[in-house]
Amino acid sequence: MRSWVKVGLWLLAAVLVVGLAVALLGRGKGRKQDKDPGADAPVPVTVVAAGVQSVPVFVNALGTVNALNKVTVAPQIGGELLSIDFREGQEVKQGDLLARIDPRTAQASYDQAAASKRQNQAQLATARSNYQRSNAPEYRQYVSKTDLDTQRNQVAQLESAVAANDAAMRQAQVQLQYTRVTAPISGIAGLRSVDVGNVLNAGTALVTLTQVHPIHVLFNLPERQLQGVREAQRAGPVMVGALDRGDAHALTADGRLDVVDNQISADSGTFRARAVFDNADNALWPGQFVNVRLRLRTIESGLVVPVQAVMRGTDSEYVYVVQADNTVAMRTVKTGVEADDNRILVVSGLKAGERVVTEGQFRLKPGSKVTALAPGDAGKPAPAKADAKPSDTPAAKAPSAAR
Repeated sequence: MRSWVKVGLWLLAAVLVVGLAVALLGRGKGRKQDKDPGADAPVPVTVVAAGVQSVPVFVNALGTVNALNKVTVAPQIGGELLSIDFREGQEVKQGDLLARIDPRTAQASYDQAAASKRQNQAQLATARSNYQRSNAPEYRQYVSKTDLDTQRNQVAQLESAVAANDAAMRQAQVQLQYTRVTAPISGIAGLRSVDVGNVLNAGTALVTLTQVHPIHVLFNLPERQLQGVREAQRAGPVMVGALDRGDAHALTADGRLDVVDNQISADSGTFRARAVFDNADNALWPGQFVNVRLRLRTIESGLVVPVQAVMRGTDSEYVYVVQADNTVAMRTVKTGVEADDNRILVVSGLKAGERVVTEGQFRLKPGSKVTALAPGDAGKPAPAKADAKPSDTPAAKAPSAAR
């Protein structure tokens, strides 16, 4: 009896295994049948033809804006500060009045030197008259040679005294002019350091002026770019642009390369360069960090494609090229510099006019069939077929279903 039970159990297990295998096989066939009809459907992709254009070659660097001139204005004479004649942040011109210092001490020194000069001039006039009279032919025989020499020397001494008075007057006049503090350069006035009423010493800082028209931008470039920069300099003026820190927009593009430093830093392997900008609209400000774009040369008739068309593999770069039969082929390419924000130069591997895939590459493999769409058409609905019969549309079938 036990043997029959065991045989029955083995038969039941065999039936269950066979049934499960048949069910799994049928499900797999159903999936394969469902998948096969769409396996050969064309993949919609965006396609752009490779074009030819002039491609400027740029080098980029991080730069620091420096004022062309920076001067700390300080009085050259001590005294009480009577007035401040500028506004903080104001753009002043060279020679504009910035501040006034009490001039009374300097005026008194000038008046004293002028009075001393007049006194010596009067004594000089008397000494000259005495000498001329003693040296006249009718009186010379009555005057000793010693007295005549003394009178002549007295005239020379008083002439020197008058000359010293002139020098003292000029010195006092300079000190008097120093009581008016004027701008030594044209620039932007910063925050003032002292207030009216303070007694200043010579050298006390009043304000700092920074010249921003024109203005300098200092930046560092890698050593490998030195030859290209020098060749660009020999070819003519090298144009330089300045962009904001995020490269979002250009601040100014009127710069030109001014000078390249005479040595390369052994620590960083870079060299310094300086560009000068007119900065007419004050787009650049001293101490500001900017991205510098220096134009080295222009590649004429360069082959360019959209940046998103270039895929990067493990060893090389490649693009998908749409062929005449609407299948794609993988093409290895070599790229160069970026032509602009969304195009890149192709050095080899592609010809002008060949169509490359810019969107939808991740669904492709060599030989895949595609439906080529122009940029911007990928999201548009497909147009209705013109030869569709009215009876084939859902609207035409609706009445018959209602019946």
